[in-house]
Amino acid sequence: MSVAPWELLAGVGLDLLVGDPRWFPHPVRGFGWLAKRLERLWRGTRVPLRLAGGLFWITACGSATLIVSVTLPWAAIFWIWALLALRDLDVEATRVLRELDAGNLTGAQQKLSLIVGRDTAELDEAGIIRAVVETVAENLNDAVIAPLFFLALGGVPAMAAYKAANTLDSMVGYRSEKYREFGWASARLDDVANFLPARLSALLIWCCALLLGYDARRSVCVTLRDASSQPSPNAGYPEAAVAGALGIRLGGLNYYQGVPSRKCYLGDPVSPLTRGKFTQVRKLLYGTAALMTLAVCGARS
Repeated sequence: MSVAPWELLAGVGLDLLVGDPRWFPHPVRGFGWLAKRLERLWRGTRVPLRLAGGLFWITACGSATLIVSVTLPWAAIFWIWALLALRDLDVEATRVLRELDAGNLTGAQQKLSLIVGRDTAELDEAGIIRAVVETVAENLNDAVIAPLFFLALGGVPAMAAYKAANTLDSMVGYRSEKYREFGWASARLDDVANFLPARLSALLIWCCALLLGYDARRSVCVTLRDASSQPSPNAGYPEAAVAGALGIRLGGLNYYQGVPSRKCYLGDPVSPLTRGKFTQVRKLLYGTAALMTLAVCGARS
């Protein structure tokens, strides 16, 4: 179902204006509630776990898409707002940096733990800043570029299907013993869904870096050199593009529930990774989102 450019701009504007207020019963949290009950339902069957996980993905994504579809066209603006997370991504990351600015390392570690999966209790300031930059760069795709990509591709129902798939990956797409089989479909299908948007994110970051006077050439070179070195087939693209644009190095050693995990480096340490870099990251975040919004408006006009 087609979305008019004014509806897209209204939905994006609403996201920028109010973000994700905690007092509001956000539909994505409602979908999480539904997914947990569907997981319990499919685990209770005698179907092999990998097949059960696939059926779980179909029923969860199908339910979300159906619920959204029956509310259209009158709720299009509402759903565009609800399925984007541009301001919320910025707000959550900014809260971490504000704790650092106040000299509260423990507070920064605690707030960081709300937006990343890695262990944060032992991170120093440099490790916290790196984690913030990495999660903003990666989630620029998941929270903004990919939803808008699917909106352009298939309207609000496609946007909802993507958001559902991405949420399921964050819920069950782990390689732990509990989800190794059941979450396999959710993890792999999220990789498929993000394949094109992640690369589009890198392209848009290059363009934004050029407009902002950052190092666009280095951004391109670092992306082509380093992006494919990451365990994820997609996350490395926006992260490498940001690292190159700002002349910083991301990646390295992280801990997850006490278990070390070393990722290849992205970018070169041309500049130190200081708090001041976050201001540049925010400009890339909003600038890239603006370019994508304009591109979708053009495609829809």
